[in-house]
Amino acid sequence: MFLKVVQATEIHPIESSDSGLDVETWLRSLASVYSPHEISIIRRASDLAQKSHSAQIRASGEPYFQHVLAAANILASLKMDHEAIAAALLHDVAEDTETTLEDIRIEFGDTIASLVDGVTKMDVIDSLPGHDPAMLKEHAQAESLRKMLLAMAEDVRVVLIKLADRLHNMRTLSCLRPQKQKRIARETLDIFAPLANRLGIWQLKWELEDLSFRYLEPDTYKRIAKMLEMRRVERQEYLDSFKQYLEQKLHDAHIVADIVARPKHIYSIWKKMQRKNLDYHELYDVLGVRVLVKDIAQCYAVLGVVHSEWNYVRGEFDDYIATPKENNYKSLHTAVIGPLGQTVEVQIRTHDMHAHAEHGVASHWAYKEGASHDGAFEDKLQWMRQLLEWKEEVSDASDFVDRFKSEVHADRVYVITPQGKIVDLELGATPVDFAYHIHTEVGHRCRGAKVNQLMVPLTRTLATGDHVEILTVKRGGPSRDWLNPHQGHVKTARARSKIQHWLRLQDFEQNLVAGKHLVDRELDRLGLDQVNTQKLSEQFNCTKVDSFYAGVGRNEIKLGQVVRTAERLLNRKTIEASPETPKPSVVPEPREAGDINVQGVGNLMTQLARCCKPIPGESIGGYITRGAGVSIHRRDCSNYLRLSAESPQRLIEVSWGIDPDKDYSVDIEVIAYDRHGLLHDVTSVFSNNRVNLLAANTLSDKKSNQAKMRLTIEINNIDDLSRVLAKISQLPNVVTARRLST
Repeated sequence: MFLKVVQATEIHPIESSDSGLDVETWLRSLASVYSPHEISIIRRASDLAQKSHSAQIRASGEPYFQHVLAAANILASLKMDHEAIAAALLHDVAEDTETTLEDIRIEFGDTIASLVDGVTKMDVIDSLPGHDPAMLKEHAQAESLRKMLLAMAEDVRVVLIKLADRLHNMRTLSCLRPQKQKRIARETLDIFAPLANRLGIWQLKWELEDLSFRYLEPDTYKRIAKMLEMRRVERQEYLDSFKQYLEQKLHDAHIVADIVARPKHIYSIWKKMQRKNLDYHELYDVLGVRVLVKDIAQCYAVLGVVHSEWNYVRGEFDDYIATPKENNYKSLHTAVIGPLGQTVEVQIRTHDMHAHAEHGVASHWAYKEGASHDGAFEDKLQWMRQLLEWKEEVSDASDFVDRFKSEVHADRVYVITPQGKIVDLELGATPVDFAYHIHTEVGHRCRGAKVNQLMVPLTRTLATGDHVEILTVKRGGPSRDWLNPHQGHVKTARARSKIQHWLRLQDFEQNLVAGKHLVDRELDRLGLDQVNTQKLSEQFNCTKVDSFYAGVGRNEIKLGQVVRTAERLLNRKTIEASPETPKPSVVPEPREAGDINVQGVGNLMTQLARCCKPIPGESIGGYITRGAGVSIHRRDCSNYLRLSAESPQRLIEVSWGIDPDKDYSVDIEVIAYDRHGLLHDVTSVFSNNRVNLLAANTLSDKKSNQAKMRLTIEINNIDDLSRVLAKISQLPNVVTARRLST
């Protein structure tokens, strides 16, 4: 027989607990993995810990020694070396008992003592007199995190011990007060679970996430767990049948493999439900198996068998072998339509890949002392060392915590300063982000950038390996346009917050003028300039229009919010202007006619009015024509307002479909000083943003040297239109770029 099928039971992490371990039984279980000399060291550490903690009781009522024994057991399950296990047993001795660090050093040597000291430093926070409790707590969190990172840069085993310590604390969190449960769970989900992920220790990551989720969202957690339990038998029978069939097909292909049921993690299921907008009863896609083979060639051979037997789901195939994740995770992921139309997720990897996926950097200690660490391991440590360098540039402790949270979640690019220093930024970062990373003042005074010795726009997306140089002026501040998301100047939260802070410090008059300019330009550009600015201001709790404009100038009120609010006001204004418009007494469920919902009737033919050419996101109304179905207008269209006054009985309520994916034609006008290549640059914007150009009419005035373009484009929604108009406005010589109104 070529195949071995392994049954995997579904055990929720909540039920996994190391409490109540018998130390002698545990030590005997280690004999098959560790040498007699190593077992002797672990036993001595156990004896010292048991003696030192003999008088201590945890909040759960169990002896404190059970906690350090459980942490050591977690590291043993990760196949860590005997020094790390001994240090885990002793990690609270020097801090909480009369035994000193020097006693540990004399008894166990420098290495184990250094590991214990590293863990102890992460927990000891000096009091800061003169700070209020909220600030003290935030500072303590940041300093604890800094010391953890510092210890990791010297020896990664310190953080692995800390992760094991945190995991057992999470397993026994139920004995604490609810408020403290939530605080610890939030810290675990924000800091420790992402750290375990970055180190590639998925076995710890998944359990930390599930345990945190249980206390942060208890009702949602219990509901998903109940759904999984209710369908457990049905799911197991289905997977048994699926695995048996796959077993036979791999046997026929002479492929040696282990097939196991893929563990179900409640937090990851919930994240998938959020991402795909699924409900609880649609949890069919938690079905999954994992196929383990001996080498990479067989991984792709198994993939061929799977795809030849079942249709795969488009967009659900990922090749992490050819392109590993940043934490060096490697596997093939696919989803297929199995028997009875059920979606089954299949992961294919080698046994070595599986060991790395479960244990990450901890898998390096599965080998005996003297084994060298590979490049991926060193890269992980280098990432942590760079975080430490950033800590020196951040004066605010809470800012460092926020930055760390964003860093451990985001994909990265690595660029080089003129001095040869490597800078780690989020994927998609620009020269402006780079400048603010170097120093706040460098960011404020940035006016240009060179990438690889060439001048580039400040919106240029940086790539790994780029040499970046920032050009600055002696005095000045950031541009408000840098905060416009459609222009793409800023990617990182740090740069955005620094720009917003600078803008808040500027004079009221300056912000008022800037905000009025931004609002007027955007509303005019999108054809929404008919809105009442006083009513628009009141929607943002501003009794005065000047306060509203100043809020926009400070970027406290976003232009996107202004646009959407203006749309609603124009809709309301239209309804108020037509009081005689009849309202249907009964409004049935809307029926779809293409991507337009027509209320109260069947599938009528609809057509978009050529006069105003509405697009998704805009308020629309319908007018029943003679013989041509329903004509769809923007609510502020002059023709629609005229028709509503002349024939109100022919108006009908319409709305956009749930998710229209059709393109709509829109007329725009571009006015610019004429130059060679102007039309080419404008059409390049359309091409780069995947916008189709339907028609173009250009007229040049030689006296004023101005060019006026009337262009008809296909657009998906109003946000895409705003982005395209913003890009055109950035082109050299362009004066205005706006949508044409009726």
